[in-house]
Amino acid sequence: MAEDKSLLNKIFSITPSSEIEVISAVYEFQYQHNPVYRQWCDLMPNVSSIISFDVATVPFMPISFFKTHHVAATLFEPQQVFESSGTTQTINSKHFIKDISIYRRSFTTAFEQFYGLAAEWCVIGLLPSYLERKNSSLVMMVDELIQASAHRQSGFYLYEFDKLKQVLEELEKAGQKTLLIGVTFGLLDFFEQYPTQLQHTVIMETGGMKGRRKELTRQEVHDFIKERSGVQQIHSEYGMTELLSQAYSKGEGRFMCPPWMKVVVRDEEDPTLVKLTGRGVLNVIDLANLYSCAFIATEDVGIVYEDGSFEVWGRLDNSDIRGCSLLVV
Repeated sequence: MAEDKSLLNKIFSITPSSEIEVISAVYEFQYQHNPVYRQWCDLMPNVSSIISFDVATVPFMPISFFKTHHVAATLFEPQQVFESSGTTQTINSKHFIKDISIYRRSFTTAFEQFYGLAAEWCVIGLLPSYLERKNSSLVMMVDELIQASAHRQSGFYLYEFDKLKQVLEELEKAGQKTLLIGVTFGLLDFFEQYPTQLQHTVIMETGGMKGRRKELTRQEVHDFIKERSGVQQIHSEYGMTELLSQAYSKGEGRFMCPPWMKVVVRDEEDPTLVKLTGRGVLNVIDLANLYSCAFIATEDVGIVYEDGSFEVWGRLDNSDIRGCSLLVV
C-alpha cells in the first residue's frame, strides 16, 4: 500500500524529466497486478524483450475490453463503478474504481491547472439525461465542481431553460466568472430557444448527441453557439468512462492534457505501430488509471501535434456510438 501511495504521488507530480520513469513504473505495476492487461501484453510481439523502455513500445489495451472484461489492477471491492451511457443496443463499459479519491484528485488538480480554483467560479451543469444516471463519472465531476464553487447559483439544470437564462443574465450583470458546462445537445437546445449574450461566461461542451439531433460537425456546433451567445471561443472537455483524467480545449477543438495524461497515435491498419505525433487512431495514457488500465487504445481518430496537444476528428467505422461520443467532423 505504501508503495502504491508513493507511485501515486509520483504520478501527480510527474515532470517531463521523470515521465518515462513514471510511465515505466505504472506499466510494470499493471503488468504484474492486472491479469487482463497482462494477457493482452503477452499476445503482443516482443513485449517481454523490452529493454529500453519507450512509450511507443507499450501495449495499449482496446477500450472495448471495459465492456467485456473485469479490468482491474489488484484485487479490491470497488468504491464506485462508473458506467457508460451507450444505447439499448450496446453493451456499456464499466470502470471499477478502487479509490474514488484518485478521481477527485485528478479532475480537481487538472481543473485548477487549466481554469484556477473552482471557488472562483459559478459552475452551472447542463446535463439532461446524464443526471438520471447514477454511475456517470461526468456528473460526479461536475457535481463536485459545483460544491467546490460554493456559489449560491451554482447547480444543475435539466430542461429549465427559462430559469437558466435568467440566472445567466443575473451572473452577467454581476460580472461573475461563470462556467456553463453542458452536453452538446443540451447547449444547442438552450441557445436555439434562448439566445443570450455572454461576456463573463465560459461555455464548455462535453460532446454527446445521442441521436437527439441531426449530426453536426464540431465546427458547426461551435459556430452556432458562438453566434447565439456572443462568446469568442467554445471550450471542450475530452473525457470518458474508461478514464480518470480529462483533457481540455480552450478553443478550436485543440485539447491539452494534464501532465499525467498523454495522447499518442497508432496506425489504423497496424495497431502495433505507435507514434508520438501525427494522424491516426488515438491511444491514451492515463496514469491516474493506476488500478484499472493506464494504456488504452481508443476508437477516436485524430491528430497529435508536436506540443502534445491533439484534435479529435471522429470515430472509427463500426465502433459503438457512445453517449459522450465526440462529434464527427
